[in-house]
Amino acid sequence: MQGMIFVIQRASLHDGPGIRTTVFLKGCPLRCQWCHNPESWSFEPEVFYNHDGTTKLVGKLVSVEEVMAEVLADRAYYASSGGGATLSGGEPLAQSAFTLALLKECKAQGLHTCVETCGHAAPERFQAVLPYVDLFLYDYKATGPDHRRYTGVSQELILANLDALYKAGAKIILRCPLVPGINDSSEHLRAIARLEREYPELLAIEIMAYHNLGNDKAKRLRRKPALPGIANPPQSTVQAWLDVLAELGCRKVRIG
Repeated sequence: MQGMIFVIQRASLHDGPGIRTTVFLKGCPLRCQWCHNPESWSFEPEVFYNHDGTTKLVGKLVSVEEVMAEVLADRAYYASSGGGATLSGGEPLAQSAFTLALLKECKAQGLHTCVETCGHAAPERFQAVLPYVDLFLYDYKATGPDHRRYTGVSQELILANLDALYKAGAKIILRCPLVPGINDSSEHLRAIARLEREYPELLAIEIMAYHNLGNDKAKRLRRKPALPGIANPPQSTVQAWLDVLAELGCRKVRIG
């Protein structure tokens, strides 16, 4: 069993509780204009052009055993912090067989598991991994026609999978990337508030403020950045989003 990854990040603090090792799988069905990991889109290795004129290959095939050797190296940190392993991407469910094999092995080793997902995968793939996932970090990116406009796909399947996971008892943190002037409309903020009301057992709603790291990466992949003129939002803008959501009744919202 092999899968295509582009990096394994140890000592991660932002991909679930505690100290974690995050495995970034390569390949994604979405093309989010604000993506900060454009090297995750393709399922194949790609050439990354460094600023000093050198190049490197991004993406490699690895076995479950190779991944687990790195994951288990920090087992003591997981035990002391309540951490574990997170599968991210790309979209982990796009490599569903490899993701399932990794999750099974993590649980066999007694590790806490997270899956960070855009939600756009066949429902049966989510049902297969559900028994082995302690926490889903589930993206909610845009509302209505804006979802296809900014990500390349509609949101119907994503919402259906969210509903099915919630009703199956999954633990879920909803993650909402917000980009000034792009997907921070009042309609989208109201939709986020509706989801909290509809799914009151969500653990949290995390606002993920845009940062433009992906622009430089896109250039190094010889692609044109999708949002070259948008600056990272100041704290005042992020606070304004939080204030609006609070006014709309959100009680579980926080900065991710």
